[in-house]
Amino acid sequence: MAPSATSPQTMTAKSEATAPLPLISLEPLLDPTTPQAHQASHALLSAFRTSGFLYLTNYSSLIPRSDIDKVFRASAHFFARPQPQKDLVALLTPTANRGYQRPGREKVSRAATAADVARERQQTGDDMKETYEIGREAQPGNPQPWPDTLDGDGVAFRVTMQAFFLKCQELHLVLMRGIAVGMGLDAHFFDPMLHVGDNNLRLLHYPSVAAGGFEGGKRMRAGAHSDYGTLTFLFQDERGGLQVEKKGDGGGGGWMDVEPQPDTIVVNAGDLMARWSNDLIRSTKHRVVEPPHTTTSPNTINKAHPPRYSVAYFCNPNYEAWIEALPGTFEEEGGKRYEGIYSKDYLYGRLNATVGA
Repeated sequence: MAPSATSPQTMTAKSEATAPLPLISLEPLLDPTTPQAHQASHALLSAFRTSGFLYLTNYSSLIPRSDIDKVFRASAHFFARPQPQKDLVALLTPTANRGYQRPGREKVSRAATAADVARERQQTGDDMKETYEIGREAQPGNPQPWPDTLDGDGVAFRVTMQAFFLKCQELHLVLMRGIAVGMGLDAHFFDPMLHVGDNNLRLLHYPSVAAGGFEGGKRMRAGAHSDYGTLTFLFQDERGGLQVEKKGDGGGGGWMDVEPQPDTIVVNAGDLMARWSNDLIRSTKHRVVEPPHTTTSPNTINKAHPPRYSVAYFCNPNYEAWIEALPGTFEEEGGKRYEGIYSKDYLYGRLNATVGA
């Protein structure tokens, strides 16, 4: 029997006052022409400017709770397959970004080169996770290695993930329209640079870790990094462990626990969104560490940490989109902070640096 990926809906709710990140409702953003959408768009932009992260609520009209639960169940079943079956659908190259990755193949990092990432591996070890990567359908030269040739469950897995991919793609468009309005642009300004859907749906399994396996904080389930594209949607179980770098004077201000909240999606901005906005929007570093203990009892502290499951949807501009600081973001800010770059070149550079052969 496959292990259970616990549904986030079983978690205990917190009030907005005690939430570590801003709570933004999707509902008023669905129609960008309304006064409510204008107000919500500015709240959305403010959240991305201040922390780079937020909790998205009231999204079920686009992504029903039942769909998320179905994806988590299918993900847990996939990772419970025998290793040889998973290896049959392995990721072939970093830039293909499709298929299964064994634990240790990827080391997420802010480092710019493969050599720098390799040095981080030596210092802190590999990431303690395995993943399955899903790209858009019908991209020339990059077929998706689905498990649908293995059995009926593999066929159902493909159907579930393809449908979820498209729903997340629509959510990306809605939020980017909100960002556009908040920046004083036409609501559909970004649409022509997003419509292809060069995005990535990632299923993550962080295996259980024995007591002491994090080596006092040296080892991590995922090292400190920023995401590469425009936005990321994180669906997570109740295990915890996600931390976000606090904004401090002159750089990092320590780390903040981002506890799972029921019926929310954690949304954060990525590097290309920061480049587009000339750092008006923050691409914030984050990591997945040893989950916080629920008690100081030695009996709890000495127990193994159970597995963690999450699902991330990495939103990107079209690969052929040219990314440079938009007018109005740099004229009074001392100029452009980044040189222009094609989306594909930036994304491929990061993947080649962080994913092993």
